[in-house]
Amino acid sequence: MNAAVRAVTRMGIYVGAKVYLINEGYQGLVDGGENIKLAHWHSVTNIIQLGGTVIGSARCKSFTTREGRLAAAFNLVKKGITNLCVCGGDGSLTGANIFRSEWKGLLEELVQKGNLLYTQPQYSDHFCGGTHTHLNIVGLVGSIDNDFCGTDMTIGADSALHRIMEIIDAIMTTAQSHQRTFVLELMGRHCGYLALVSALASGADWLFIPEAPPKQGWEDRMCARLESSRTTGSRLNIVIMAEGAIDMNGESISSTYVKDLVVKRLGYDTRVTVLGHVQRGGTPSAFDRILSCKLGVEAVIALMEATPDTPACVIGLSGNHAVRLPLMECVEMTKLVQTTMDEKKFDETIKLPLYFVKRSEAENPRIFPHLCFIFSQSNFTLAILNVGAPAAGMNAAVRSAVRQAIVHGHKVYAVHDGFLGLANGALFEMKWGMVAGWTGQGSSLLGTKRTLPGKNMEKIVETITKYNISALLVIGGFEGYNGVLQLFEARSHYDELCIPMCVIPATISNNVPGTDFSIGADTAVNSAMEGCDKIKQSASGTKRRVFVVETMGGYCGYLATCTGIAVGADAAYIYEEPFNIHDLKTNVEHLAEKMKKDIQRGLVLRNENCHENYTTDFIHRLYSAEGKGIFDSRVNVLGHLQQGGAPSPFDRNFGTKMGVRAIQWLSEKLTENYRQGRVFANSADTACVLGLKRKVVSFTPVSELKDATDFEHRMPKVQWWMNLRPLLKMLAKYQTSFCEYVPGEIEHVTRRSISIDSGF
Repeated sequence: MNAAVRAVTRMGIYVGAKVYLINEGYQGLVDGGENIKLAHWHSVTNIIQLGGTVIGSARCKSFTTREGRLAAAFNLVKKGITNLCVCGGDGSLTGANIFRSEWKGLLEELVQKGNLLYTQPQYSDHFCGGTHTHLNIVGLVGSIDNDFCGTDMTIGADSALHRIMEIIDAIMTTAQSHQRTFVLELMGRHCGYLALVSALASGADWLFIPEAPPKQGWEDRMCARLESSRTTGSRLNIVIMAEGAIDMNGESISSTYVKDLVVKRLGYDTRVTVLGHVQRGGTPSAFDRILSCKLGVEAVIALMEATPDTPACVIGLSGNHAVRLPLMECVEMTKLVQTTMDEKKFDETIKLPLYFVKRSEAENPRIFPHLCFIFSQSNFTLAILNVGAPAAGMNAAVRSAVRQAIVHGHKVYAVHDGFLGLANGALFEMKWGMVAGWTGQGSSLLGTKRTLPGKNMEKIVETITKYNISALLVIGGFEGYNGVLQLFEARSHYDELCIPMCVIPATISNNVPGTDFSIGADTAVNSAMEGCDKIKQSASGTKRRVFVVETMGGYCGYLATCTGIAVGADAAYIYEEPFNIHDLKTNVEHLAEKMKKDIQRGLVLRNENCHENYTTDFIHRLYSAEGKGIFDSRVNVLGHLQQGGAPSPFDRNFGTKMGVRAIQWLSEKLTENYRQGRVFANSADTACVLGLKRKVVSFTPVSELKDATDFEHRMPKVQWWMNLRPLLKMLAKYQTSFCEYVPGEIEHVTRRSISIDSGF
């Protein structure tokens, strides 16, 4: 929420408005006085990394009454405020809409009572240029449950997942040591989002969520599943449940009941952990910081463009774009879901346009393991390999791909050390239990190399023939994409390469064509962000200081840009946005001006290959020389810490889903191209990159992506995240043209439901 407060404050000031911060939520609005304070640019400088909310939040019974809203209206009009940005859940946003609808009547009542006069100039609208007889409302959704219809993610949900996964990782180590079963209870009375994603990200044995109550006899099936896990070599069991878990009769399933059941039936040492409010605390994740900045800026622009006829809107996220949605449309749909859940109308809930867990997912045995599935049989053999630099989340993709392939009945080989290992015959057969516990492990357990197949084509063909490989799954970065392209182009010389091939993008650089996101990029941004947070903190209490920090990414500036937004950097130099010595001089002068005021620290990011001559050392020396007497400068190279660490919840979840989807696609292609006792796939659509574009999963032929690729600099020619660059500049107070900013589209809840089924 603090990142949103910062973004709204700075963007409001940037466009020339007066911005007031209201402390203690609606209670501060009702009480007025010192609770409504004029904000300044520098008053929100060091809050982006803080959890909670620095302006406070409180439940307010008085605001639910007309008398309370009358007092709130009086306090706003006294300050000349007629534009309100509310960050909260559906209750807070409903209250804001009621306040807006009553606004004119509230002012008329205040005039009748003699509380205010229309003739007073301070009651004019400083923002839109109209009269103060209309209140514009825009909402931002802050909820760790991710339970608001109309947006893919709510502010706080990703950070909550980070807290949950940190705890689950810690619990799994003790569970492994003592051979224990843990039952973990997470928040989520109506919505099982946190529990579902945590179960995917941790590889849990069993899951309970309110949207998918288990069928009769679930106790037997769960105990059989836990016992089966132990007999195949596992030393622990993890059961995850949302606090609102219920059975098909609508009766609550408690964590204590599950624990007692496991102890009684299986005799396992079983413990219950209720995570509680720890899920709400801690430092916000990179995703939440960037999301809040994006939505906060869009909220201010929506208020700028609002007219008396514009309905109150909420700013949501659709894929990777901010969108505007009618506030009450979203609230009513959310309440409808909650009502049907309370009344146990599960069939009706599933049919809702924006049901949180789609039925297609609920019936997926790898997501909901308590639903039965049948192992198929096939004569196909798959090989899975990692290519390029290591990226967190690769192992999660390998694990889900291996297990999904086994479910389909395929024989699965893993390849050590990428294409080089494939050429040298470094293959070994994978079994179900061999990938247990891989989801939360970083780097690449298979081993990975950057070597391309070109020089070893003959040997690779020999290996494919020797092991009778029917399909290839490559999980890796730009080299993985380029390698499959080389194999595809070599099909005209080798019939053995006429097999289905799929690339799952996995690289911290996020530079693979055909996808908006790559596995590992989110973890790398979080690692770089945490490093920058510590670097900034190191200067606390010292004289004015500017840090020049180098990030990885090759020629792709995604990592530097996203980290820059997440840490509130003053500048981020990237290859895609050319700069010269005059730009550097302007940046130094701009930072020097800020340092003369209240700012004590500055942060400048530089992508490792952003410029041939303006190196990290050069920029450091330039800032040191030009800032002499005002600030000193330090340099930090983050290096390979950006490749290490446990994968983030997003990368675990993303890798798991991508692995499953890739195997489903490969299985379809194997069946379609099986002729005369062998697989023969020579069409362009049998060698593809599996990507996520906005929110749609797509398989794009590598041959089609060739023209869209800058091979010299190893990245796509057009990159969606360049639209984030204006945010970085505006929130750092650089003058930039609004033409560079792409405003959010206006969408409707029912319209957006159509595109959801195209996703996972």
